[in-house]
Amino acid sequence: MAFATLLAGCAGNNEIDVESGVGITATRSACPAAGIPVHTGDITVFNPLTSRDAAAIDITANITNLRTQCNDQGEQIFAIASFDVQASRRNPAGARQVTLPYFSTVVQGGSSVVAKRLGSVTINFADGEYRAQASGRASAYVSRAAVTLPAEIEQQITRRRKAGDTDAAVDPMTIPEVRAAVQRATFELLVGFQLSQDQLRYNVTR
Repeated sequence: MAFATLLAGCAGNNEIDVESGVGITATRSACPAAGIPVHTGDITVFNPLTSRDAAAIDITANITNLRTQCNDQGEQIFAIASFDVQASRRNPAGARQVTLPYFSTVVQGGSSVVAKRLGSVTINFADGEYRAQASGRASAYVSRAAVTLPAEIEQQITRRRKAGDTDAAVDPMTIPEVRAAVQRATFELLVGFQLSQDQLRYNVTR
């Protein structure tokens, strides 16, 4: 289900409502948005593990090409996030297999983790090759009831406003109870590498 999240009228998505002269409309999907949390889209493996010298970098990899598919037709909304992992190594000699861990989390309201899963992706380097690529997937179920706004909140968002009304220029999202309800009904499917504390610290400070 999609509905207008800004000032509503007869306009289409992201079009100015010329008839009423008020607002721009936008749609909000029931499907969770997919993303990569900051500092978790890259991983660096050192050899030896305790070194942080550039010459000791053994493997580097990053998550890229994140895309989603979503089925929002039932009471349980199902989303799949697919992504690629591009990796490189310092020494191309010999065939080598490297397994890297990743996580997927379902986050509600931008901060509350309601589910987390761990997975892994295996990179196969051919003899003589510096680079290799593999793919991974993550999935999430979200209850339709959880992403559905209360009727009174939806009415505040979608109510037609005309020029001259006292609240014609008021964005409903500036109303605290509306903003809080929309936030509670917003879910994200986030994917990133499952980093150690040292690996996360390296990403943050490099």
